[in-house]
Amino acid sequence: MRKVKIAPSILSANFARLGEEVKLIEAGGADYIHIDVMDGHFVPNITIGPQVVKFLSKETTVPLDVHLMINNPDFFLDDFVAAGSNLLSVHVEASTHLHRTIQKIKSYPNVKAGVALNPATALTNLINILNEIDFVLIMTVNPGFGGQEFITQMLNKIRFLKGLIKDGNLPVEIEVDGGINIDNAKKVFDAGADTLVAGSSIFSKSDPKKAIVDLRNAVNA
Repeated sequence: MRKVKIAPSILSANFARLGEEVKLIEAGGADYIHIDVMDGHFVPNITIGPQVVKFLSKETTVPLDVHLMINNPDFFLDDFVAAGSNLLSVHVEASTHLHRTIQKIKSYPNVKAGVALNPATALTNLINILNEIDFVLIMTVNPGFGGQEFITQMLNKIRFLKGLIKDGNLPVEIEVDGGINIDNAKKVFDAGADTLVAGSSIFSKSDPKKAIVDLRNAVNA
């Protein structure tokens, strides 16, 4: 039986007490900690760099899922791996030589390689790389800011991708990021998602630990 993985996104966390917030989601059973890295160029926001990843790697044993929403990601792969990243995803839209970038990520021991797609980006961009990666990150909002509303048309995109993976008998997982909450979590999982990234629906709650449990229960309902 397929089980959902929950990856709380610290984009919505209180950075003044980030260590404490991470401990709460760890206690809540988070499978990954999702870290959005934004450069102010590829997306209209600036967030964090390798130093925060390094800090978190010392504060938790939960795998760090680092989502690079940056131009020229190749220039920074070494830094983020050295900081403690366990999963690294790059955007197809920001990678000039995507195959080379994926091969570089896969050359690091025990680091999973993922490709992220914006809502308007077609799945055809994955055809020649799908058998090389560990996971696909489907964006269900336009990246840059937390708290956006889920784009429902992306459910068909998730279903179609799941079909491609099954047809090819590939060990590729689907991660979904953007607007995930207890109202749509089951729909997203049933469409084919393996990992749900959730930010504001976890960290905006008074009890983030319970929010993770509630999200998982919503999927299993």
